[in-house]
Amino acid sequence: MTGGQIGNVDLVKQLNSAAVYRLIDQQGPISRIQIAELSHLAPASVTKITRQLLEHNFVQEVAQQASTGGRRAISLTTQVTQFHSIAVRIGRDYIQLSLHDLSGEILTKTESSIQYSNQEQLVGQIIDKIKLFKASLEGSDYNLIAIGVTLPGLVNPDEGEVQYMPNTQIDHLPLGKILQEQFKLECFVGNDIRAKALAEHYFGATRDCMDSVLISVHRGTGSGIMAGGQVFLGSNRNVGEIGHIQIDPLGEQCQCGNFGCLETVASNPAIIKGVKTRLARGYNSTLSDEPNININTICEHALLGDALATQSIVRVGVQLGKAIAIVINLFNPQKIVLAGDITAAKELLFPAIQRNVNSQSLTAFHKDLPIVSSELEHLPTLGAFAMIKRAMLNGMLLQKLMDSEH
Repeated sequence: MTGGQIGNVDLVKQLNSAAVYRLIDQQGPISRIQIAELSHLAPASVTKITRQLLEHNFVQEVAQQASTGGRRAISLTTQVTQFHSIAVRIGRDYIQLSLHDLSGEILTKTESSIQYSNQEQLVGQIIDKIKLFKASLEGSDYNLIAIGVTLPGLVNPDEGEVQYMPNTQIDHLPLGKILQEQFKLECFVGNDIRAKALAEHYFGATRDCMDSVLISVHRGTGSGIMAGGQVFLGSNRNVGEIGHIQIDPLGEQCQCGNFGCLETVASNPAIIKGVKTRLARGYNSTLSDEPNININTICEHALLGDALATQSIVRVGVQLGKAIAIVINLFNPQKIVLAGDITAAKELLFPAIQRNVNSQSLTAFHKDLPIVSSELEHLPTLGAFAMIKRAMLNGMLLQKLMDSEH
């Protein structure tokens, strides 16, 4: 047999195991007969795969279903509580780590500050923080199967390679391989916003649809696009830089070099800077008594009726609406999700977005299109876990775990 055929056999094995595992995970309790019908696999194949999954404790048999006249069928569900993974989210100056079981539940978490300006410092900090976190778990009965890491910047998730990070010198950093060798666990690395879109699809606001766009307003403005239930990545593995859609040719210069990018208006630093500039010019506002002006305080004052704060939020909504209208015309999604602290003022923000979406995108596309807040704002590491979940559901991690035990 040639190498190509061996590869194909392994791939078919992986895909078939994944199809069965996915059905049990997403539709369980489910019987073997139902699995065979839904997966279009031969009943003998389903029996063989479920036997392997049972042997490795990835699934379990549960109470019998009601009889339909013949022998009562035993149902299967996935086992989630005895497999654990570490999810890591890296920010500009902080790192968040959490321990998840396979359902996504967080069992313990921690957050601390980090400082880095080049990839050596970055890698050193990540390894140190994961070691500390792992040490804190010792003595507990955790069965670690993988590590997931998300960060801002350009990442090739297939290779686990970081190609660019803001304010950091990066030269094709093979972060996935480095962590895999260090901790002897499968490791997945991805862009934070793309991973957040995946997390919303598995656990949050877009569980009910296959095509959606998540827009994150944070230090910058980015988006994650889900198409057919998959993260849309494009040929160089990075798409969705909505923050660099030009919305005002006469606007401020962006860090990318262009002028009037969405990010120069609809990002936390831009919003705060705009408020402070107006206050310095003598605008009358309750914010002038505020010792610490940040997005949360601006939202609070806007909701209490402060004119300056309200105008700031509405202005962001108008510009976001213009960019979202372009996205809607391009992708015709089933749902738009907005993430970021600014959604605290959604009763002011969303109507401004909606007005511009209605006037600047196709009626057939925006009619009945929900624009909603992220459901996972309080779970920042869930994007990193979502990549591990995906690797279980597509069979890649599942197959490696089953093979490694032989």
